[in-house]
Amino acid sequence: MSVLFYGDPHGRYQKLFNAVEHYSPDAVVVLGDFMLDKPLEQQVAPILDKTEFWFIHGNHDTDRDSFYHSLFKSELAHRNLHGRIETVGGLRIAGLGGVFRGKVWHPHLNGSQPKWRNREEFMLAQPRVIQRMAAKQYDGLLRQHHSTIWWEDYEQLWDQKADILVTHEAPSSHNHGFTEIDDLAFAMNAKRVFHGHHHINYSAELKRDVDTVLVDGVGLACCKDETGAEL
Repeated sequence: MSVLFYGDPHGRYQKLFNAVEHYSPDAVVVLGDFMLDKPLEQQVAPILDKTEFWFIHGNHDTDRDSFYHSLFKSELAHRNLHGRIETVGGLRIAGLGGVFRGKVWHPHLNGSQPKWRNREEFMLAQPRVIQRMAAKQYDGLLRQHHSTIWWEDYEQLWDQKADILVTHEAPSSHNHGFTEIDDLAFAMNAKRVFHGHHHINYSAELKRDVDTVLVDGVGLACCKDETGAEL
């Protein structure tokens, strides 16, 4: 096996540990919503010497200060695939973590154009006291919005190419998904999308002209391999 994709842990890691032990993947990619009570490198320590570890963040990873610091300030923070492409297990994998939010960009509420195109514009519009607090505690951005999908990150991926796109939000194959995720996958010539967030295992296809993108939702603390097979 090349790459194992693990659905939202929500504090559940034993299935991930068992799968790494049994299948010996070259790499694992966790699809967000860790909800950590300790730093990430401590939580996944049992597998760090057995496989390459990568992730994207989910919406719940900024619900609390402890969740935020345990993930975004962990020793593994550089393994966040959000807004970038890395070769993982021989596959070019792109990541888009977090969720759409109405205060910034929510296509079902705001339409295709974001209310704020980047973090800087958004924060400059906030009261000075909020700006100072965010600068002191959360690297200049309100904690919750570290798990918001920003147009600037989406746009940055658009002209790049990847074999697989991993997202927390779902594409339109899910009832609560977004065609904007479809658009990004097709623009990047991705062959597959793996997503979390909705806690359901399913497989689907997106079709556009002659192109097809395979989609795999990965359920709560569940595993799939790079072919979409449940483990």
